[in-house]
Amino acid sequence: METLTQLGAVTVMGLKTIPDRLGASLVIVLGMACAVGAFISILSMSTGLARTLEGSGRADRIIVLSQGSLYEFGSSLSRDNAVTIADAPGIRKSAGKPIVSAETLAYAAVTKKTDGLDAFVNVRGIGPQGSALRPEIRLVSGRMFRPGKYELIVGKSAQAQFAGLNQGQLVALPQADWTVTGIFESGGSSLESQLITDSATLYAAMRASAYKSMTVMLDSPASLPAFKHALTTNPALSVDVISEPEFLARQWKFLDTLLKVVAYMVGGIMGLGAMFGALNTMYSAVSARSREIATLRAIGFGGGVVVTSVLAEALLLAFTGAVLGAVAAWAAFNGNLHAMGGLVISLAVTPALAGTGVACACALGLIGGLFPAIRAARLTVATALRAGV
Repeated sequence: METLTQLGAVTVMGLKTIPDRLGASLVIVLGMACAVGAFISILSMSTGLARTLEGSGRADRIIVLSQGSLYEFGSSLSRDNAVTIADAPGIRKSAGKPIVSAETLAYAAVTKKTDGLDAFVNVRGIGPQGSALRPEIRLVSGRMFRPGKYELIVGKSAQAQFAGLNQGQLVALPQADWTVTGIFESGGSSLESQLITDSATLYAAMRASAYKSMTVMLDSPASLPAFKHALTTNPALSVDVISEPEFLARQWKFLDTLLKVVAYMVGGIMGLGAMFGALNTMYSAVSARSREIATLRAIGFGGGVVVTSVLAEALLLAFTGAVLGAVAAWAAFNGNLHAMGGLVISLAVTPALAGTGVACACALGLIGGLFPAIRAARLTVATALRAGV
């Protein structure tokens, strides 16, 4: 009990001297705020990407690509392939017709609303069963495109991020300008970053010789092994069969990894700078409080109490800076839309992400205060008194 009383008294005494060292203390606070803010802001992209992909995939929805293709644009499926795939076992049917979509892809050049820079969006052509295949697609304004017409609908994320995609506007695509007839949402999925039209119309306009992919709806996820076996053992086909969640995770794995590496590198470098700032600041604090520390040691306060007091001060300053950085990152980035590689994501600063940033900053603050604290505890009374003169 006596030790706790001493600890509380010494800690409060040390914290009360912070205003006397305000400039040095701000070095820790601002350093940690910048490090945590940068760390969280970059990882908010990764978190937003994960949320977008989580809302995109269904285990009973399967993607078929030509063998060895990592992405849809690198795949090629002939019309005969599409017919063969549609006849495979395990596919769900609606009104006697298999729920499948042989899909065509194209790019549309657009301009970002935020900075006026050029960008692109994916244009996806879907088959007649596209609505049954993706029931999450829901028009929020306008009407559906008509097959055979140069018409398309726009995802609300793409419409919010890029200019020229409002209902009634024209989008430059092969053969002609295509009319935006409606805006849709799809539960926050990656489809909201795309433009959707009729596959046969886009196929003809692109003068394509093959489809890019085939998406099918199975009776249930349990039907995947039989469906996959039927396709991969068919000598007329050379395809890869993958569930939609796995396909999306594989497609964006590189970007997710890159964002995390950049976040930890940038945050780590800035964090190390903040830690060394804490180290210098706490050494200065110990030097400034040397007479006080000598007096405490002389009247019987233990070295452990002094160590804890110095660490508590470093931790408080680091924690304050970390919280400020987390709040600033949340205010500046949370919910903002950002386009990356044809995908529009909503940045997400979650409590778990903010907590990670604060915890890392507190750990760095403790490390930065550890050596000055040990030095303070090892000071003899005579040495400390001479230093304080």
